Amino acid sequence: MTLLEHIGLYSLLMYKTFSVPQRWKMFFKQLWLEIEKLGANSLSITLIISVFMGAVMTMQTQMNTENPLLPSYTTGLVTRDTLLLEFCSSILSLILAGKVGSNIASEIGTMRISEQIDAMEIMGVNSANFLILPKIVAFMIFIPFLVIYSMFFGLLGGYFISLFTDLITPSTYIYGIQYWFISWYIYYSLIKSVIFAFIIASVASYYGYHAYGGALDVGKASTHAVVNSSVLILMFNVVLTKLLLA
Repeated sequence: MTLLEHIGLYSLLMYKTFSVPQRWKMFFKQLWLEIEKLGANSLSITLIISVFMGAVMTMQTQMNTENPLLPSYTTGLVTRDTLLLEFCSSILSLILAGKVGSNIASEIGTMRISEQIDAMEIMGVNSANFLILPKIVAFMIFIPFLVIYSMFFGLLGGYFISLFTDLITPSTYIYGIQYWFISWYIYYSLIKSVIFAFIIASVASYYGYHAYGGALDVGKASTHAVVNSSVLILMFNVVLTKLLLA
C-alpha cells in the first residue's frame, strides 16, 4: 500500500471517528475507562523513567562540565531545561508510543480479526467513533498530567544525586533549577505532548482498525503503529520547535 493510500484511509477513518457520539452516556463511560487504562496505568513507568533520567542527566552534566569558567549552578540549569524542553514531552511520548500505541493497536486489531467490529457495523453502530474517539480524547486529556508528573520526578531524581553523592551540593542544584526560569518552556512541553498524544492514539487506532488476517497481523499492526507514530513524533517535534520557540 502506498503512502497516499495510507493517508487517504487514515483521513477517512478520522472523519468517521470525529462525529457526534450516538450515545453520550456510553461515550463518557468509555472515556473514564480509557483514562484509567491509557493514562493512569502509565504513571508507574513514567515515574521510574523520569527519576533515573533526571539522575543520569545530573551526573553526566556535572562530570562533563567541570570547567572553572562555568558557574557551579550550570548542572541544575541544564538538567531542568533538558527535562522541560525535550525529555518530558518528546522522549516520554516516544516511550509511551511503545506502551500505549501497541496496547491500542493490539486491542482494536483483535476486535477486527475476531469480527467484533464487523458486528458493530451490521448493527448500525459507528465503530470508529465508538472505539477510537474515547481513546484519543482520554489520552490527550491525561498526557499533560503525565508530563507535569515527569517534570517533578525528573528534577527529584537529580536532587537525589546531589543529596546522596558528592558530585554537587543540594543548595547548588536547587539554585540551578531556579535560575533564569522561563515559564513558557512548560507550556511548550504541554502543547507538544497533547499533539503527540493525538498522533500516538490515532495512528495506533488506524493500524489496529485495518488489521485483517490473523494473530500475526495484529502483531504486525502493533509494530507498524509504534514505528510510524515514533517517526511522526520526531518529525512534528522539529516543526513544533520551530513554530513555538523561534
